[in-house]
Formats: sequence, structure tokens, C-alpha cells
Amino acid sequence: MSTVIKHREFPGFKTYSMDLAGRPLVIEIGKVAELANAACMVKYGETTVMVAVTASARPRDGVDFFPLSVDFEEKLYAVGRIPGSFMRREGRPSLPAVLASRLIDRPIRPLFPYDFRNDVCVTCTVMSVDYDCSPEVAAMIGTSVCLSYSDIPWAGPIGCLEVGYCDGQIVFNPTQEQRATSQMDVTVAATDGKVVMIEAGAKEIPDEIMYEGIVKAHEEIRKQVAFINGIVAEIGKPKMEYEHADFDQELFDKIVEATMDEAKAAMDTDDKNVRETRWNALIDHWHELFLEDYPEMDKYLEEITYKFQKKIVKAWLLEGHRVDGRAKNEIRPLSAEVGVLPRVHGSGLFTRGQTQVLSVCTLNTLSAAQKLDTIWEETEKRYMHHYNFPSYSVGEARGARSTNRREYGHGALAERALEPVIPSVEEFPYAIRVVSEVLSSNGSTSQGSICGSTLALMDAGVPIKAPVAGISCGLIQDDNGGFTTFIDIQGVEDFHGEMDFKVAGTKKGITAIQMDLKNDGLSHEIIKEALEITKDARFAILDEIMLPCIAEPRPEVAPTAPKMVKMKIDVDKIREVIGSGGKVIQKICADTGAKIDIEDDGTIYIAGENAESCDAAKKIIETIVFVPEVGQLYYGKVVRILQFGAFVELAPGKDGMVHISKLADRRVEKVEDVVNIGDMIWVKVTDIDEKGRVNLSYKDALKEIKAKQAAGESVK
Repeated sequence: MSTVIKHREFPGFKTYSMDLAGRPLVIEIGKVAELANAACMVKYGETTVMVAVTASARPRDGVDFFPLSVDFEEKLYAVGRIPGSFMRREGRPSLPAVLASRLIDRPIRPLFPYDFRNDVCVTCTVMSVDYDCSPEVAAMIGTSVCLSYSDIPWAGPIGCLEVGYCDGQIVFNPTQEQRATSQMDVTVAATDGKVVMIEAGAKEIPDEIMYEGIVKAHEEIRKQVAFINGIVAEIGKPKMEYEHADFDQELFDKIVEATMDEAKAAMDTDDKNVRETRWNALIDHWHELFLEDYPEMDKYLEEITYKFQKKIVKAWLLEGHRVDGRAKNEIRPLSAEVGVLPRVHGSGLFTRGQTQVLSVCTLNTLSAAQKLDTIWEETEKRYMHHYNFPSYSVGEARGARSTNRREYGHGALAERALEPVIPSVEEFPYAIRVVSEVLSSNGSTSQGSICGSTLALMDAGVPIKAPVAGISCGLIQDDNGGFTTFIDIQGVEDFHGEMDFKVAGTKKGITAIQMDLKNDGLSHEIIKEALEITKDARFAILDEIMLPCIAEPRPEVAPTAPKMVKMKIDVDKIREVIGSGGKVIQKICADTGAKIDIEDDGTIYIAGENAESCDAAKKIIETIVFVPEVGQLYYGKVVRILQFGAFVELAPGKDGMVHISKLADRRVEKVEDVVNIGDMIWVKVTDIDEKGRVNLSYKDALKEIKAKQAAGESVK
């Protein structure tokens, strides 16, 4: 019996295309991942991303939150590389991949129904990368397409663009070449009517240019939204009916009516611990009043607390009253200190209200730079910022866990904010790591880590171009479209507010923005106001708190930091310095105690515990690579005498010969009549033959020295 084969057909296969910032964007639907709720293949230029979204049919038991997971999967085959790990396969996501997952998560999460509890998974697999076409942009657009046409309830679509600023012009989705010179790197996501996400890094860009870039990006994004709506109109599926989260509205209304005054009194404090103590006492009172009639009330307590507190906070903020009594443009009490830890290379303690961050700076040789194995262009990172958020910082009794995505994200935000002011490797040849330890958290720890890290860098003697400060802005809107913004949000305002708009920058301009929302987006008016009030606030923090603490970077690195010397040699001499199997360079390090890094262009960085070890290593290397120049004078030691001349050591291991005829103007019968072993004499290089042998002249050197002395010149 012969095998029967049928050709697989894809009758539902659809292709949609549009122009995206001058490059083709193609969406293919109906050919791959047919068992997912929705899937598409996004082809943007030659970047290809497979996006699939799935949702569970019903919620898991006991889930009282929306379990959304977004995974941005980087495959190294996408850039033609084999993973460098021992197993030679992709392992845990790299930091850029984690940040890309967060970038997609933030704009889509607020657009799901508030009471949706089904598991939703978004998987974006990067299968090929064209560095001119961002895989993050392709993944976000693909996610929007899939969620929009799927049966999963979602209030999209959204679109996404990257914004650059090159040669005084705003550029959308800049190419690899444009990114190298761009003054800003901004990712904007938006619906047709509102901006839902901003993630920005910039080289001290003026606020006005940043705002202009965001507004123009939104105008362009509307074309994407219309494009996706066209896809939905053709193939969109009916949205699923879902089991709405259970909530006892009747109990909530009774609690609010009976205890509103007590709840306001509990909330009205600037001390987080006091507020929680008062609220726990209030919950005990609720039990006394209602537990008998509502025996299952405990399962609603968390949501009752959230809704009750939000009701109070929102009403107060719209009236101009804040939980801790501050004005909307008032920052909590601040303090700044440097040099708080002995032995470390630099430290800064920044406190804002009950938020406190200790940042510590460590300097090392360039060999300590982080090696990156990702799909992105960057292969090494010299400046690193890490952020730790222990449980005690919020008063929780929980054991330490591995670094989570939030910690990665906050560390990357601070790193992005400070990177534009970090000196170049030519100016400061060190690898730099800053660690921000959150000691106490009551809102805006990421911005506290930016301020604390600026202090630590300056304390460590890192010659940063300008100090950076960070601040957050919150938002509350009423039912009629009115809104109130307020500066320096604390934890309860972040939790119950609608926006956390974080801006970092110098006096010159913005270096980073991160915008998190709990609503369906922001109008341009709100964005403009947020930029204005955060600008005033960061100027005040710099002028009144940080600069009085430390006005400029220390002139020298700390005594405990390694000392660094830089030198340059010919590329042809690198092999001689390293030696066979690294024997020469290893011996130099062993003899001097220095660490030596050699770049491919012949640049050498020498680090040691003190300047003496650096200088000793430099002198040895100078000796190894020493090449005498024809016509130059050298002061050397006579080390060997033969019948026809004397050998003079110009540098250790580097000799030249003075022929007997070049010892004096007169005839010399015997070399010893002019020089002896051990004599220190001036010689002049007359020529170097094809075998590298150096010929010297003693008499020519003496003539040149006399001429220099007669002219009043010194001899070196």
C-alpha cells in the first residue's frame, strides 16, 4: 500500500501591509500557531517576530488579580549567533529582553477589563533581526493586532513608534546609523485618542523637544491604529464572555456609609506605618459591625480596602488635599549625604520622606565590563546600575528572592538616566558599577536611586558631565475630564492614582522618562503639564539639596579605588607585550601587582592599588615596545666593549653599537681610551639597518649637545 500525502492548505491565510516610517510592515495571519487564541507573524523590514496570545477558559480558583504574562523571547539565531553558554542554548532572558517584555506589558495591561481574572499569555519570539527595524516595535504592534482580533476582551488597539532626534530633526523609527547620533531614544505607545506609554532615554534633551516628539509620534501612531482596526473589521472574533470577579457591593456601600469619617482619619497621615496600623484597627471595627451578617466578608477585604482608600484619595486630590497635607507642588522633606560608608569607592544616601536609597559606586578595570550575549548590537557594557528592593523596605517579613523584573526595570531606568553624563572611556578608563539599595520605600524609589547614584558617582571621583535628579508626577481625573497633577507621589498616591510619570534630567535637559498608567491613557495637555512641573522639581532638588551636599565630583578617586594609567603602543607590538601564551604580560602583572587590559587598537589600561605599581608596569611595557628613532639623542650605559666598538644599552634589552670611528673626531686606537664598561654617555642614532641593528654615534651626540647648550636649550 502506497503512502497517501495531501498538500496542507491555509484557506484562512491573510496578509496585511502598511508603510511604517518608510519601511514595509507586513502582518501575516492564519498560517502559524493556529491553536492559540490569536497569532500573527510580523515582518518589519527584515525583522521577523512571531506573536501569539492565549487565554484560559476560566479563572484559576482564588485568583484576585489579573494574571497577565508577557514574554519577549530573543533567539540568537535571529542574528546568526550560537549562544555562548555552556549548554549552547538560550537560558534566562537577558536584561534587554526583560525590559522589552515590560515595555509591551505596560501599555496593554490597563486596557483589559478591571475584573478580568483569566490567565493571559503574550509570547513574542524574535526570529530574525534587521538592526534598522526595531524588534520591540514589531512585537508591540503584533501584540496589539493579536489582542484586537482575538476573542480576548481588550480595549485596544494601540500603535507604537520609536522617536529619535538627529541633526535637529525628529525621526521616527531611526535606523541603526541614525541611532548612533540621535540625541534621544523614545518609545511611544498610544491608542487613537490617548498616549498610553512613554519610555525615553535622552542626552540632556530640552523638555520642549521631548514633548514635540511625543505629540508628533502620536499623530503617526493613529495610522497604525486605523490599520489594525481594518484588520479587526475583516477577521475580528466576537469577544468572549467571562466570569466577572466577585464583589459584594452591598457590603462595601454599608462599610463606606458607616465608617467614612474613621477611614478619613486613618488615611490622614504622612507616616505609612501609622496609616497601616490605623487601617488594621478599622478592619477590626468592620468585623464587629458586619461579620455576623456577612460571614464571607474576609474574602472581599482586600478589594474593599483598595476601593475605599481610592475613593478617599481621589476625592481629596481633586479638592487639592493630599494624604500627608502637602500642596500639589510640594516635595516631601529631603536630605542628601555622601561618604556614608568607609572603604567603598563612593556612596550616597538620599532620603525623600519615608523613601530612602543608599547607592554605592565601585570602580574597576575595563576587564570587569559586562559581556552581553543578546540579539542587540551592544556587546559590552562598561557602566552598570543595579537596584535592590528588599522586603524590609516595605515592612514585610519575607525571605530574599532572586532579582525580579521590577528590580531589573528600575535599575535599567536609573542606568539610562545617568548614562548620558558618564565620562567616556578615554576620559575615565574605568568600569563603573552602582548599586542602589532601597532601605525604605514609600513611593518613587527609582527616582531616589537616580539622586543617590549621582551622589555616589561624584563621591567616587567619577567626572560626570552634570548631576542628575529624578522626580515623579501623579494624576487624578474626575468623571468630567478634569484632572489634577501633583509632584513627588508617595506610595498610597501611586497605588490609588492613575499615573506615575517619572522624569530624570540635568539642568540642561531630560535624560530619561518612564510613564506607568492605570487608566486608558493621557491627553497631550496632561503630558505637557507633567513635563513642566517635573522640570521645576528636579531643578529645586539639584539646587537646594544635592549640590549643597557635593557641588562637583571629587578631584581624585578614593584611596581604596584602583589607580589607572593609560598608554598607547603600536598594534604590531601587542604580541611582544602579551608574549607566548601570555607569559610576558602575566609576569608583568605578577612583578608589579598591576592589572593590564590591552585593546585591539594598541591602547593599554594599567590599574593598580597605587600609582607606583601602575608606573612600574608602564615602564616595563615602554621598555618592551621601545624603538629608537633615527636622529634622536639617548642617554645610555656602556654594557660591552669589542675591538671595533662599544655597545650602549638604550633601554633594558635594547642595545646599539657605537663604531670606534664614531667615538671621537680624532683617530681612536683603542675603545677604552674613550669609554669603559659602566659609563653613562649620550649617543645619537645614525641609522637602523634592515636587520634592525641600531648604529650610534658618540661624537655626533656631543656636537649636538654643545650646540644646544650654546643656544640655551636644555638636553633631555
